Amino acid sequence: MTDLYLASQSPRRRELLRQLGVSFECLALSVPEQRAADESPEAYVNRLALDKARAGWAHVREHRLPPAPVLGSDTIGVCQGQVLEKPLDREHALTMWGLMSGRAHEVMTAVALCDGERERSVLVRTHVFFRALTDAEMKAYWASGEPQDKAGGYGIQGLGGVFVERIEGSYSAVVGLPLAQTAELLNQFDLPWWGANPRTAQEQRVTGQPPRHTSTGADQ
Repeated sequence: MTDLYLASQSPRRRELLRQLGVSFECLALSVPEQRAADESPEAYVNRLALDKARAGWAHVREHRLPPAPVLGSDTIGVCQGQVLEKPLDREHALTMWGLMSGRAHEVMTAVALCDGERERSVLVRTHVFFRALTDAEMKAYWASGEPQDKAGGYGIQGLGGVFVERIEGSYSAVVGLPLAQTAELLNQFDLPWWGANPRTAQEQRVTGQPPRHTSTGADQ
């Protein structure tokens, strides 16, 4: 039985949901990501999370899927007043990393849940401090292929972690889904996860692995 739909094809968000032990399926959706001229970074990332959750719910209704709440999430970086999203090309990535080099930037991740009647969302902010980067390091990182699909052009959980001196806030939010705040949203919708279900909590304690789940959809 599916308890939740994930309006994302991100492998990182899928893995983080697995840690929560919730049964979910992925929805392959295309949601426009265009910031309005007068839209603040906070309003923008929160709107995108809600847009994805709403689009997911519309997809569930249109395709007559078993009803279940839809989770949408989005992550952006902000540095020196500039919004840092997925890099368009190598030069765009190098420009972003040059801006972040040797200073702090803020990562904002919004999470939204929608079931057609209720909508809830939360915004999590984390400060990430980069060490000073060399041109050779930045070019080598782009050549690795890792940065292309990541907000800010880096993956803290991957090769890009070597750029990070420290963080203040939620590590999982920088990866793509703040676990603590997502669990709180699941509780508000009475959705089972390992902390809200003694049986699955016992399963994780005995096996040392996240509880079993169901997920489908493209992985990109």
